[in-house]
Amino acid sequence: MATTFEKLSSNKVKLGFVVHSEQFDEGIRKAYAKNAKKFNIPGFRRGKAPMKIIENFYGAGVFYEDAFDIIFPELYRAALAEHDVKPVDRPELEVEQIEKGKELKFTVEVFVRPDVELGEYRNLGIARTVDEVTDDDVMAEIERARDRAARFIEVTDRPASLDDQANIDYEGFVNGEPFDGGAAAKHDLTLGSGSFIPGFEEQVVGMAIGEERDIEVTFPEGYQSEQLAGKPAVFKVKLNALREKEMPALDDEFVKDVSETANTVDEYKEEIRQKLEKQAADRADAAFENELIEAVTENAKVDIPGAMIEEQIDNMLRDMEMRMMYQGMRMEDFLKYSGQTMEQMREMYKKQAEERVKTQLVLEAVTKAEGIEPTDEEIDRELQRFADQAKKTLEDFKKDMPEGDLGYFKEVATVNKTLKFLKDNASAE
Repeated sequence: MATTFEKLSSNKVKLGFVVHSEQFDEGIRKAYAKNAKKFNIPGFRRGKAPMKIIENFYGAGVFYEDAFDIIFPELYRAALAEHDVKPVDRPELEVEQIEKGKELKFTVEVFVRPDVELGEYRNLGIARTVDEVTDDDVMAEIERARDRAARFIEVTDRPASLDDQANIDYEGFVNGEPFDGGAAAKHDLTLGSGSFIPGFEEQVVGMAIGEERDIEVTFPEGYQSEQLAGKPAVFKVKLNALREKEMPALDDEFVKDVSETANTVDEYKEEIRQKLEKQAADRADAAFENELIEAVTENAKVDIPGAMIEEQIDNMLRDMEMRMMYQGMRMEDFLKYSGQTMEQMREMYKKQAEERVKTQLVLEAVTKAEGIEPTDEEIDRELQRFADQAKKTLEDFKKDMPEGDLGYFKEVATVNKTLKFLKDNASAE
Protein backbone atom coordinates (compact mmCIF):
# COMPACT_ATOMS: atom_id res chain seq x y z
CA MET A 1 0.00 0.00 0.00
CA ALA A 2 1.16 3.52 -0.78
CA THR A 3 -0.22 6.61 0.91
CA THR A 4 0.02 10.35 0.43
CA PHE A 5 -0.51 13.19 2.90
CA GLU A 6 -1.92 16.65 2.19
CA LYS A 7 -2.67 19.37 4.72
CA LEU A 8 -5.93 21.03 3.65
CA SER A 9 -6.14 23.58 6.47
CA SER A 10 -4.98 24.16 10.02
CA ASN A 11 -7.39 21.49 11.24
CA LYS A 12 -7.99 19.13 8.32
CA VAL A 13 -5.83 16.72 6.34
CA LYS A 14 -6.29 14.49 3.32
CA LEU A 15 -4.82 11.00 3.02
CA GLY A 16 -4.58 9.26 -0.34
CA PHE A 17 -4.49 5.43 -0.56
CA VAL A 18 -3.37 3.10 -3.35
CA VAL A 19 -3.91 -0.53 -2.31
CA HIS A 20 -2.42 -3.46 -4.22
CA SER A 21 -4.98 -5.50 -6.16
CA GLU A 22 -3.95 -8.67 -4.31
CA GLN A 23 -4.82 -7.07 -0.96
CA PHE A 24 -8.21 -5.93 -2.17
CA ASP A 25 -8.93 -9.31 -3.79
CA GLU A 26 -8.11 -10.98 -0.44
CA GLY A 27 -10.69 -8.69 1.15
CA ILE A 28 -13.23 -9.83 -1.44
CA ARG A 29 -12.55 -13.47 -0.59
CA LYS A 30 -13.05 -12.73 3.11
CA ALA A 31 -16.28 -10.88 2.33
CA TYR A 32 -17.49 -13.91 0.36
CA ALA A 33 -16.65 -16.28 3.22
CA LYS A 34 -18.47 -14.02 5.66
CA ASN A 35 -21.60 -13.44 3.60
CA ALA A 36 -22.04 -16.47 1.34
CA LYS A 37 -24.94 -17.83 3.41
CA LYS A 38 -26.94 -14.67 2.77
CA PHE A 39 -27.33 -15.47 -0.94
CA ASN A 40 -29.94 -17.85 -2.34
CA ILE A 41 -28.85 -19.05 -5.80
CA PRO A 42 -31.09 -21.48 -7.73
CA GLY A 43 -29.48 -24.94 -7.99
CA PHE A 44 -27.22 -24.43 -4.95
CA ARG A 45 -27.80 -25.00 -1.29
CA ARG A 46 -27.71 -21.75 0.72
CA GLY A 47 -24.09 -20.79 1.34
CA LYS A 48 -22.65 -23.28 -1.15
CA ALA A 49 -22.73 -21.22 -4.32
CA PRO A 50 -19.22 -20.37 -5.63
CA MET A 51 -18.13 -16.76 -5.44
CA LYS A 52 -18.06 -16.42 -9.24
CA ILE A 53 -21.66 -17.65 -9.55
CA ILE A 54 -22.84 -15.11 -6.91
CA GLU A 55 -20.94 -12.33 -8.70
CA ASN A 56 -22.53 -13.28 -12.03
CA PHE A 57 -25.99 -13.44 -10.43
CA TYR A 58 -25.86 -10.22 -8.34
CA GLY A 59 -23.20 -8.22 -10.16
CA ALA A 60 -19.41 -8.01 -10.05
CA GLY A 61 -19.42 -5.50 -7.18
CA VAL A 62 -21.61 -7.51 -4.84
CA PHE A 63 -18.76 -7.98 -2.32
CA TYR A 64 -16.95 -4.64 -2.81
CA GLU A 65 -18.54 -2.75 0.09
CA ASP A 66 -17.97 -5.55 2.60
CA ALA A 67 -14.44 -6.11 1.32
CA PHE A 68 -13.66 -2.43 1.77
CA ASP A 69 -15.07 -2.47 5.32
CA ILE A 70 -12.86 -5.48 6.13
CA ILE A 71 -9.55 -4.02 4.96
CA PHE A 72 -10.11 -0.31 5.69
CA PRO A 73 -9.56 -0.22 9.50
CA GLU A 74 -6.03 -1.64 9.29
CA LEU A 75 -5.13 0.52 6.26
CA TYR A 76 -6.40 3.63 8.05
CA ARG A 77 -4.54 2.89 11.30
CA ALA A 78 -1.32 2.32 9.40
CA ALA A 79 -1.66 5.60 7.46
CA LEU A 80 -2.41 7.57 10.67
CA ALA A 81 0.72 6.15 12.27
CA GLU A 82 2.87 6.74 9.17
CA HIS A 83 1.94 10.42 8.89
CA ASP A 84 1.48 11.07 12.63
CA VAL A 85 -2.15 12.11 12.20
CA LYS A 86 -4.37 12.41 15.28
CA PRO A 87 -7.99 12.55 14.10
CA VAL A 88 -10.71 14.17 16.18
CA ASP A 89 -13.68 13.16 14.03
CA ARG A 90 -14.84 10.41 11.72
CA PRO A 91 -13.15 10.29 8.29
CA GLU A 92 -14.90 11.37 5.10
CA LEU A 93 -14.30 8.78 2.38
CA GLU A 94 -14.20 9.15 -1.39
CA VAL A 95 -13.54 6.03 -3.47
CA GLU A 96 -11.82 6.78 -6.76
CA GLN A 97 -11.31 3.24 -8.11
CA ILE A 98 -12.71 -0.05 -6.84
CA GLU A 99 -12.64 -3.15 -9.04
CA LYS A 100 -11.58 -6.74 -8.64
CA GLY A 101 -8.09 -7.39 -10.02
CA LYS A 102 -7.16 -3.68 -9.94
CA GLU A 103 -5.63 -1.33 -7.41
CA LEU A 104 -8.04 0.11 -4.89
CA LYS A 105 -7.78 3.91 -4.80
CA PHE A 106 -9.52 6.17 -2.33
CA THR A 107 -8.99 9.30 -0.26
CA VAL A 108 -9.85 10.22 3.31
CA GLU A 109 -10.39 13.73 4.64
CA VAL A 110 -10.42 14.04 8.42
CA PHE A 111 -10.39 16.79 11.02
CA VAL A 112 -7.33 16.73 13.28
CA ARG A 113 -6.09 18.58 16.34
CA PRO A 114 -5.62 22.06 14.91
CA ASP A 115 -2.47 24.10 14.63
CA VAL A 116 -2.24 26.92 17.14
CA GLU A 117 -0.85 30.29 16.16
CA LEU A 118 0.48 31.60 19.42
CA GLY A 119 0.38 35.31 20.09
CA GLU A 120 2.33 37.03 22.84
CA TYR A 121 2.56 34.86 25.94
CA ARG A 122 5.50 36.49 27.71
CA ASN A 123 5.81 39.89 29.39
CA LEU A 124 2.07 40.56 29.40
CA GLY A 125 2.28 43.07 32.23
CA ILE A 126 0.05 40.98 34.47
CA ALA A 127 0.93 41.09 38.16
CA ARG A 128 -0.19 39.09 41.16
CA THR A 129 -1.86 41.32 43.73
CA VAL A 130 -2.79 40.19 47.23
CA ASP A 131 -5.46 41.95 49.28
CA GLU A 132 -4.18 43.27 52.60
CA VAL A 133 -5.64 41.69 55.73
CA THR A 134 -6.54 44.45 58.20
CA ASP A 135 -7.28 44.38 61.92
CA ASP A 136 -10.94 44.97 61.02
CA ASP A 137 -10.90 41.84 58.82
CA VAL A 138 -9.50 39.81 61.72
CA MET A 139 -12.11 41.11 64.15
CA ALA A 140 -14.94 40.52 61.65
CA GLU A 141 -13.87 36.89 61.30
CA ILE A 142 -13.70 36.52 65.08
CA GLU A 143 -17.18 38.03 65.39
CA ARG A 144 -18.46 35.43 62.94
CA ALA A 145 -16.92 32.71 65.12
CA ARG A 146 -18.58 34.23 68.21
CA ASP A 147 -21.88 34.34 66.34
CA ARG A 148 -21.59 30.66 65.44
CA ALA A 149 -20.92 29.84 69.09
CA ALA A 150 -23.78 32.00 70.38
CA ARG A 151 -26.74 30.52 72.22
CA PHE A 152 -30.32 31.68 72.53
CA ILE A 153 -31.80 32.33 75.95
CA GLU A 154 -35.47 32.92 76.70
CA VAL A 155 -36.63 36.45 77.54
CA THR A 156 -40.00 37.47 79.00
CA ASP A 157 -39.62 41.06 80.11
CA ARG A 158 -39.57 43.00 76.84
CA PRO A 159 -41.07 43.13 73.33
CA ALA A 160 -39.46 41.54 70.27
CA SER A 161 -36.49 43.25 68.64
CA LEU A 162 -34.23 42.62 65.68
CA ASP A 163 -31.94 39.57 65.97
CA ASP A 164 -34.35 37.91 68.41
CA GLN A 165 -35.61 34.41 67.70
CA ALA A 166 -39.39 34.67 67.75
CA ASN A 167 -41.64 31.62 68.09
CA ILE A 168 -44.86 32.43 66.24
CA ASP A 169 -48.13 31.01 64.95
CA TYR A 170 -49.28 32.53 61.67
CA GLU A 171 -51.92 32.15 58.98
CA GLY A 172 -51.97 34.11 55.74
CA PHE A 173 -54.96 35.34 53.72
CA VAL A 174 -55.31 36.80 50.23
CA ASN A 175 -58.61 38.49 49.48
CA GLY A 176 -59.83 37.09 52.77
CA GLU A 177 -59.11 33.49 51.79
CA PRO A 178 -56.35 31.28 53.25
CA PHE A 179 -53.82 29.91 50.75
CA ASP A 180 -51.71 26.74 50.60
CA GLY A 181 -48.48 26.91 52.56
CA GLY A 182 -49.53 30.11 54.34
CA ALA A 183 -49.91 28.76 57.87
CA ALA A 184 -47.68 27.28 60.56
CA ALA A 185 -47.63 26.81 64.33
CA LYS A 186 -44.73 27.31 66.74
CA HIS A 187 -42.41 28.42 63.96
CA ASP A 188 -39.00 29.82 64.96
CA LEU A 189 -38.12 32.98 63.03
CA THR A 190 -34.96 35.06 63.50
CA LEU A 191 -36.07 38.66 63.11
CA GLY A 192 -33.98 40.48 60.54
CA SER A 193 -32.89 37.30 58.75
CA GLY A 194 -34.88 38.18 55.63
CA SER A 195 -36.29 34.67 55.39
CA PHE A 196 -39.92 35.85 55.23
CA ILE A 197 -41.74 38.15 52.82
CA PRO A 198 -40.30 41.69 52.87
CA GLY A 199 -41.93 43.74 55.64
CA PHE A 200 -43.13 40.76 57.68
CA GLU A 201 -40.28 40.46 60.18
CA GLU A 202 -40.11 44.21 60.77
CA GLN A 203 -43.77 44.19 61.87
CA VAL A 204 -43.15 41.39 64.38
CA VAL A 205 -40.62 43.70 66.04
CA GLY A 206 -42.34 45.39 69.00
CA MET A 207 -44.83 42.59 69.66
CA ALA A 208 -45.19 41.40 73.25
CA ILE A 209 -45.27 37.73 74.19
CA GLY A 210 -48.86 36.47 73.82
CA GLU A 211 -49.83 39.38 71.58
CA GLU A 212 -51.76 38.78 68.37
CA ARG A 213 -51.39 41.12 65.40
CA ASP A 214 -52.51 41.39 61.77
CA ILE A 215 -49.48 41.96 59.54
CA GLU A 216 -50.06 43.39 56.07
CA VAL A 217 -47.52 42.64 53.34
CA THR A 218 -47.35 42.38 49.55
CA PHE A 219 -45.82 39.39 47.83
CA PRO A 220 -42.91 40.30 45.50
CA GLU A 221 -43.67 40.42 41.77
CA GLY A 222 -41.13 37.65 41.18
CA TYR A 223 -42.50 35.38 43.91
CA GLN A 224 -42.17 31.65 43.16
CA SER A 225 -45.94 31.10 43.28
CA GLU A 226 -47.58 32.83 40.33
CA GLN A 227 -50.94 32.79 42.18
CA LEU A 228 -49.45 34.95 44.97
CA ALA A 229 -46.92 37.09 43.07
CA GLY A 230 -47.57 40.81 43.48
CA LYS A 231 -50.70 40.32 45.64
CA PRO A 232 -51.38 41.96 49.03
CA ALA A 233 -51.83 39.59 51.96
CA VAL A 234 -52.75 39.69 55.64
CA PHE A 235 -51.09 37.38 58.14
CA LYS A 236 -52.66 36.78 61.54
CA VAL A 237 -49.67 36.33 63.86
CA LYS A 238 -49.33 35.35 67.49
CA LEU A 239 -46.02 35.68 69.35
CA ASN A 240 -45.65 32.59 71.57
CA ALA A 241 -42.13 33.03 72.95
CA LEU A 242 -39.00 35.06 72.51
CA ARG A 243 -35.31 34.21 72.76
CA GLU A 244 -32.33 36.50 72.41
CA LYS A 245 -28.86 35.69 71.18
CA GLU A 246 -26.17 35.61 73.84
CA MET A 247 -22.70 36.01 72.39
CA PRO A 248 -19.79 34.38 74.24
CA ALA A 249 -17.20 36.70 75.70
CA LEU A 250 -14.00 37.08 73.71
CA ASP A 251 -11.66 35.63 76.32
CA ASP A 252 -9.14 32.83 76.69
CA GLU A 253 -11.86 30.29 77.55
CA PHE A 254 -13.70 31.03 74.32
CA VAL A 255 -10.42 30.71 72.38
CA LYS A 256 -9.72 27.28 73.87
CA ASP A 257 -13.22 26.14 72.84
CA VAL A 258 -12.96 27.20 69.19
CA SER A 259 -9.24 26.79 68.39
CA GLU A 260 -7.09 23.68 68.33
CA THR A 261 -3.81 25.59 68.66
CA ALA A 262 -4.37 28.99 70.29
CA ASN A 263 -4.75 29.44 74.04
CA THR A 264 -5.04 33.21 74.35
CA VAL A 265 -6.93 35.94 72.56
CA ASP A 266 -3.74 37.36 71.08
CA GLU A 267 -2.69 33.92 69.78
CA TYR A 268 -6.17 33.45 68.34
CA LYS A 269 -6.01 36.80 66.54
CA GLU A 270 -2.68 35.79 65.02
CA GLU A 271 -4.12 32.41 63.98
CA ILE A 272 -7.07 34.14 62.29
CA ARG A 273 -4.76 36.63 60.59
CA GLN A 274 -2.61 33.82 59.15
CA LYS A 275 -5.73 31.98 57.94
CA LEU A 276 -7.07 35.11 56.24
CA GLU A 277 -3.68 35.89 54.71
CA LYS A 278 -3.50 32.38 53.27
CA GLN A 279 -7.02 32.74 51.85
CA ALA A 280 -6.04 36.09 50.34
CA ALA A 281 -2.90 34.55 48.83
CA ASP A 282 -4.92 31.63 47.41
CA ARG A 283 -7.43 34.03 45.87
CA ALA A 284 -4.60 36.08 44.41
CA ASP A 285 -2.98 32.98 42.94
CA ALA A 286 -6.26 31.86 41.35
CA ALA A 287 -7.04 35.34 39.97
CA PHE A 288 -3.48 35.76 38.64
CA GLU A 289 -3.53 32.37 36.93
CA ASN A 290 -6.99 32.91 35.42
CA GLU A 291 -6.13 36.37 34.11
CA LEU A 292 -2.89 35.09 32.65
CA ILE A 293 -4.49 32.09 30.95
CA GLU A 294 -7.26 34.27 29.53
CA ALA A 295 -4.72 36.72 28.08
CA VAL A 296 -2.51 34.02 26.54
CA THR A 297 -5.57 32.26 25.10
CA GLU A 298 -7.05 35.51 23.76
CA ASN A 299 -3.79 36.33 21.99
CA ALA A 300 -3.70 32.98 20.19
CA LYS A 301 -5.51 31.96 17.01
CA VAL A 302 -6.88 28.46 16.49
CA ASP A 303 -9.60 26.99 14.28
CA ILE A 304 -11.25 24.37 16.48
CA PRO A 305 -13.08 21.50 14.73
CA GLY A 306 -16.71 21.24 15.77
CA ALA A 307 -16.19 17.63 16.83
CA MET A 308 -13.78 18.70 19.58
CA ILE A 309 -16.33 21.18 20.94
CA GLU A 310 -19.10 18.58 20.81
CA GLU A 311 -16.91 16.07 22.64
CA GLN A 312 -16.21 18.65 25.35
CA ILE A 313 -19.94 19.32 25.69
CA ASP A 314 -20.45 15.56 26.08
CA ASN A 315 -17.89 15.53 28.91
CA MET A 316 -19.48 18.51 30.65
CA LEU A 317 -22.95 16.97 30.47
CA ARG A 318 -21.63 13.64 31.78
CA ASP A 319 -20.09 15.46 34.75
CA MET A 320 -23.38 17.27 35.35
CA GLU A 321 -25.34 14.02 35.14
CA MET A 322 -22.96 12.35 37.61
CA ARG A 323 -23.41 15.19 40.12
CA MET A 324 -27.18 14.89 39.73
CA MET A 325 -27.04 11.16 40.42
CA TYR A 326 -25.28 11.82 43.73
CA GLN A 327 -28.20 14.14 44.59
CA GLY A 328 -30.77 11.52 43.61
CA MET A 329 -31.89 13.22 40.39
CA ARG A 330 -31.86 12.03 36.80
CA MET A 331 -31.05 14.22 33.80
CA GLU A 332 -34.49 13.45 32.35
CA ASP A 333 -36.14 14.80 35.49
CA PHE A 334 -33.97 17.93 35.51
CA LEU A 335 -34.85 18.70 31.89
CA LYS A 336 -38.53 18.20 32.66
CA TYR A 337 -38.50 20.45 35.75
CA SER A 338 -36.40 23.16 34.09
CA GLY A 339 -38.44 23.10 30.88
CA GLN A 340 -35.32 22.63 28.72
CA THR A 341 -34.42 20.22 25.94
CA MET A 342 -31.08 18.46 25.59
CA GLU A 343 -30.43 20.53 22.46
CA GLN A 344 -30.90 23.73 24.49
CA MET A 345 -28.56 22.40 27.18
CA ARG A 346 -25.90 21.64 24.59
CA GLU A 347 -26.26 25.11 23.07
CA MET A 348 -25.98 26.66 26.53
CA TYR A 349 -22.66 24.87 27.15
CA LYS A 350 -21.24 25.50 23.66
CA LYS A 351 -19.34 28.74 24.36
CA GLN A 352 -17.85 27.43 27.61
CA ALA A 353 -16.84 24.17 25.90
CA GLU A 354 -15.13 26.07 23.08
CA GLU A 355 -13.21 28.19 25.60
CA ARG A 356 -12.05 25.08 27.47
CA VAL A 357 -10.85 23.37 24.31
CA LYS A 358 -9.02 26.49 23.13
CA THR A 359 -7.34 26.93 26.51
CA GLN A 360 -6.13 23.34 26.47
CA LEU A 361 -4.80 23.61 22.93
CA VAL A 362 -3.04 26.91 23.63
CA LEU A 363 -1.36 25.60 26.79
CA GLU A 364 -0.21 22.53 24.85
CA ALA A 365 1.20 24.83 22.15
CA VAL A 366 3.14 26.83 24.75
CA THR A 367 4.46 23.58 26.22
CA LYS A 368 5.67 22.49 22.79
CA ALA A 369 7.09 25.90 21.84
CA GLU A 370 9.14 26.10 25.02
CA GLY A 371 10.14 22.42 25.07
CA ILE A 372 8.69 22.00 28.57
CA GLU A 373 9.12 18.51 29.99
CA PRO A 374 8.56 17.59 33.65
CA THR A 375 11.37 15.92 35.56
CA ASP A 376 10.90 12.69 37.48
CA GLU A 377 10.98 14.74 40.68
CA GLU A 378 8.16 16.99 39.45
CA ILE A 379 6.04 13.98 38.51
CA ASP A 380 6.73 12.47 41.93
CA ARG A 381 5.50 15.70 43.51
CA GLU A 382 2.12 15.23 41.87
CA LEU A 383 2.08 11.59 42.89
CA GLN A 384 2.94 12.57 46.46
CA ARG A 385 -0.13 14.82 46.72
CA PHE A 386 -2.41 11.92 45.86
CA ALA A 387 -0.43 9.54 48.07
CA ASP A 388 -0.95 11.91 50.99
CA GLN A 389 -4.69 11.98 50.34
CA ALA A 390 -4.74 8.18 50.27
CA LYS A 391 -2.59 8.12 53.45
CA LYS A 392 0.08 6.05 51.71
CA THR A 393 3.77 6.39 51.18
CA LEU A 394 4.88 7.42 47.71
CA GLU A 395 6.39 3.98 47.15
CA ASP A 396 3.18 2.16 48.13
CA PHE A 397 1.06 4.53 46.05
CA LYS A 398 3.20 3.86 42.98
CA LYS A 399 3.08 0.13 43.60
CA ASP A 400 -0.72 0.09 43.90
CA MET A 401 -1.30 2.49 41.01
CA PRO A 402 -3.09 0.91 38.00
CA GLU A 403 -0.92 0.42 34.95
CA GLY A 404 -1.14 3.37 32.61
CA ASP A 405 -2.04 5.95 35.27
CA LEU A 406 1.46 7.37 35.29
CA GLY A 407 0.67 9.16 32.02
CA TYR A 408 -2.07 11.13 33.77
CA PHE A 409 0.30 12.36 36.46
CA LYS A 410 2.87 13.28 33.83
CA GLU A 411 0.22 15.38 32.04
CA VAL A 412 -0.70 17.14 35.30
CA ALA A 413 2.98 17.86 36.02
CA THR A 414 3.43 19.16 32.47
CA VAL A 415 0.47 21.55 32.74
CA ASN A 416 1.66 22.80 36.13
CA LYS A 417 5.16 23.39 34.81
CA THR A 418 3.76 25.27 31.81
CA LEU A 419 1.64 27.45 34.10
CA LYS A 420 4.68 28.14 36.26
CA PHE A 421 6.62 29.19 33.16
CA LEU A 422 3.83 31.60 32.18
CA LYS A 423 3.66 33.06 35.70
CA ASP A 424 7.44 33.49 35.90
CA ASN A 425 7.33 35.41 32.61
CA ALA A 426 4.09 37.33 33.11
CA SER A 427 5.40 40.76 34.14
CA ALA A 428 6.75 43.20 31.59
CA GLU A 429 10.51 43.61 31.80
